Amino acid sequence: QVQLVESGGGLVQAGGSLRLSCAASFTTYAMGWFRQGPGKEREFVATISRSGRSTYYSDSVKGRFTISRDNAKNTVSLQMDSLKPEDTAVYYCAAANTLRVGATPTAETDFGSWGQGTQVTVSS
Repeated sequence: QVQLVESGGGLVQAGGSLRLSCAASFTTYAMGWFRQGPGKEREFVATISRSGRSTYYSDSVKGRFTISRDNAKNTVSLQMDSLKPEDTAVYYCAAANTLRVGATPTAETDFGSWGQGTQVTVSS
C-alpha cells in the first residue's frame, strides 16, 4: 500500500495562497485531496487522474484551487489561491489503489490510502 506524506500547511490571511504537497512512496492511480473543517465531516476537494490529464473539483474550490501531479517525483500538489476563512481545515491527500474507481474518483471510499493530514488556517 502506498504511503502518503503531506506538507505545506500553515496560517495565511484571507485572499492569500498556500501550496500543499503530497509525497507518495510510489506512483499510484488517481489521487485526490479532501478536507475536514472544525465540526464538519470530511469532504472532497479535488482529484486528478493517473496521467494528470483529467481533474475534477468541488464547486466550493473550483476556480481557486489547482491540483497537479509529477509522476517522476511521485508527488501531487494543491495550489490554493484566494483563500477564504471557510477553507480552514485539515487537508488530506489520498490515493486510489485501483483503476476500478475511474479516472477521477470523488468518494472517500474510492481511495484506499490516506496521509496524516496537514492543517490549513485562513484568518479573516
